[in-house]
Amino acid sequence: MTRRIVSLAFFACLLTGCTPAPNNSNTAVAPTAPSAPSPAASTTPATTSETASVQMTLPLLDALLTDEKFVGRLKQDLKLSDQQIDSLKHVSSAEIARLQQINAEDTDGNATDARTRASNEIRKILGDEKARQLSTVANDYWTKGDSSTSSDATAGTVEMLKGPNAVPTDTRVVVNIPAFRMDLFQDGSLVKSYKVGIGYPEFPLPFGLRKANQIIFNPTWTPPDSPWVEKMKNVTAGETVKAGDKDNPLGPIKIPIGLPSLIHGGKSPAKIGKFASHGCVGLTNAQIKDFAGQLAKASNTSEVSDSTIASYLKEPEKTKTVKLSQTVPVELRYETIVLEDGKLHIYKDVYAQDTNTEENLRAVLEANGVRFEDLPEQQRTELLNTLKDVKKETTIDISSVARKGYPAPVNLDTGNADKRGSKPRIKK
Repeated sequence: MTRRIVSLAFFACLLTGCTPAPNNSNTAVAPTAPSAPSPAASTTPATTSETASVQMTLPLLDALLTDEKFVGRLKQDLKLSDQQIDSLKHVSSAEIARLQQINAEDTDGNATDARTRASNEIRKILGDEKARQLSTVANDYWTKGDSSTSSDATAGTVEMLKGPNAVPTDTRVVVNIPAFRMDLFQDGSLVKSYKVGIGYPEFPLPFGLRKANQIIFNPTWTPPDSPWVEKMKNVTAGETVKAGDKDNPLGPIKIPIGLPSLIHGGKSPAKIGKFASHGCVGLTNAQIKDFAGQLAKASNTSEVSDSTIASYLKEPEKTKTVKLSQTVPVELRYETIVLEDGKLHIYKDVYAQDTNTEENLRAVLEANGVRFEDLPEQQRTELLNTLKDVKKETTIDISSVARKGYPAPVNLDTGNADKRGSKPRIKK
């Protein structure tokens, strides 16, 4: 892949790139739900997903500053001047240029360093108080998405599931970011699991509840008005890159889940299970085709089938938007400690959220009727030592919780065209 194509893929999921294609009469902007409600008062320790929170990075700020609604909020709510906005754009675009120069797609990055660099630069421009206010507004906007365009009648009626490792009883998509895993549940049964690529530390996936209400086949891409675009050949800010064009990095299908995020294709198998996107859930082209079909079935959308998907994709220059018959909640979780079918999985804290704690471990165990103190001393020591240094993932058998917890993957699609897997686990 050429350096130019790498750069295109690197910045594909900016705000303007996640806007649904406008050239279909059925197109509607995917609604976004409010962020997960605050947990009710309880003596149970805070769970991993409740304590994690997206924090500001300069690339994230660069993406947000391409959105006029976000800039308007900064001017209205924070009373920022045009000069201050321009200064923020300058430092954030400079960071983009730095990442391009070092070919950042080839590195995992460091979430803590990225946040520290952003804090220092923003404080120089705005001062401490305004910098804190900006961080709050930006993180809120990134987490919730642009909810101003939501017209879904069900908005606000569906909530993030409470408790650690909660298992859906409805039709819902669950993405656990540290596990690089996406699950599709239908009526409480896990029907399909996918290994996915997640956002780089500089462009973290948001955490919280989103919704999917449409599938867009052969999506177009509109590069944002940002300095890094000017340096690219054959790409102009604001000029639509056609569906099927070799310079369009979104793949054959995208599913908006509220700005700035998508579930989309275009990723190589080598990027699955790794950092691979910028605020989006990344899949290979084969995976996104399969997921689109599975999502259509789960939402009772008869207009989408294997044959219709094939027919839509035969004409890659034509964008087709299909509205789902049923809006599907999409949970973006950040759970580094997961009890899964009797095995305890501890994942690396990829976004440095400080979630691998004894407190969260206890909460996961207690949610399944097990007290940490009741485990053998040797196992307690092993668990606490594991929490201190997880390279990627550690699995520990706990006999007292056999067959309990979140379900194991079903028909896991790893992005390598391996169609083998277990039978769906039916909820009883």
